[in-house]
Amino acid sequence: MKPIQVGLLGIGTVGSGTFNVLKRNQQEIQGRAGRGIEITMVADLDVARAQSVVGPDVKVVNDARAVIANPDIDIVIELIGGYGIAKALVLEAIAAGKHVVTANKALLAVHGTEIFAAASAKGVMVAFEAAVAGGIPIIKALREGLTANRIQWIAGIINGTTNFILSEMRDKGLDFDVVLKEAQRLGYAEADPTFDIEGVDAAHKVTLMSAIAFGIPVQFDKAYVEGITKLGAADIKYAEQLGYRIKLLGITKRTAAGIELRVHPTLVPAKRLIANVEGAMNAVMAHGDAVGTTLYYGKGAGSEPTASAVIADLVDITRLHTADAAQRVPHLAFQPDAISNTPVVAMSEVVTSYYLRLRVADEAGVLAKVTGLLAEAGISIDAVLQREADEISGEAATQTDVIILTHDCAEAKMNAALAQMQALPTVLQPITRIRKEELA
Repeated sequence: MKPIQVGLLGIGTVGSGTFNVLKRNQQEIQGRAGRGIEITMVADLDVARAQSVVGPDVKVVNDARAVIANPDIDIVIELIGGYGIAKALVLEAIAAGKHVVTANKALLAVHGTEIFAAASAKGVMVAFEAAVAGGIPIIKALREGLTANRIQWIAGIINGTTNFILSEMRDKGLDFDVVLKEAQRLGYAEADPTFDIEGVDAAHKVTLMSAIAFGIPVQFDKAYVEGITKLGAADIKYAEQLGYRIKLLGITKRTAAGIELRVHPTLVPAKRLIANVEGAMNAVMAHGDAVGTTLYYGKGAGSEPTASAVIADLVDITRLHTADAAQRVPHLAFQPDAISNTPVVAMSEVVTSYYLRLRVADEAGVLAKVTGLLAEAGISIDAVLQREADEISGEAATQTDVIILTHDCAEAKMNAALAQMQALPTVLQPITRIRKEELA
């Protein structure tokens, strides 16, 4: 059977990895797919560099639309990234009757509803395994492997840059700014790391997982997003003393009020496997009613790990290329007419427990006043840790840190209590608040 022909838009880190792995493992891939898969055309602005990667047998052009217009191309891989030209090209490829494989989590999290609708109307597939957690096959696990389950919640370390930074802060006792510079020097963080450190990248990914898990539209605009820029080495140290690790988690949960969709630093019990995921690695926990809790771990980025996911999508499409569209796995796991309008819960309504750190004047009655305000707000306390003045590096003996772990309460209730505590004259700095998840 004639090999299926693939056009590649953008041959950077992931694109070159995809070309190399596909070429290296061609025999095994063909055995699994039932026919050959060949990248026969590449579009890249740097034609000379691209040609040096793919060799003389592959046609290289500087116009992506020439790839889409080629009638011999069956599948288009979009690896350009971003919301702009990538969206136009993906929609044009769909309109031309091409299947699409993309690693573009930002595009799908923001415009996925429009793109999937266009693909369904045209009878083509949009595959995006590489958009979440790199080489970990988490999309396939949620969409197919766990299809018997009513999924209750997902929690994931889905940004390697922030996990590397938090791991270094814990290991070396350094503050965020110092570790960020080191992460940039080592190539773990971009020159402009905003999307990573502010939690936006993780929010794109958890938005996609939430839609697949709960059968709702992709709704990135409703996600609560908080990054790691305000975390200090002291918080990581205190969390450790209390038996927790701090991780930036993407969390989505099914609740009576609707679907929670949030990204923020989170205290996780140190005994949980996910709490021990270090460096730039990724991990996702998913809890289903039948299977219980499952864990998926691996490399969340990189040339060949991400290429692994791109090629898995190519194989899936190749197998189903001639299948009736109605027999294919739906883009978001649920059939389009089964997508629900279950609301995404506002962050103020989310119920969780908290870690609070207050820098206070070291004088009598301060702790009683603080705990009294929590009690008046109906927030119960799980644990209190007070560090003596000489344990706070470089600070005068007139100050101390009070660390409080609370039981579950609504975010709105905690916000009101924090405002009252912050107004106390004996509270000397902005209060640090980190949410806590047991992930049991």
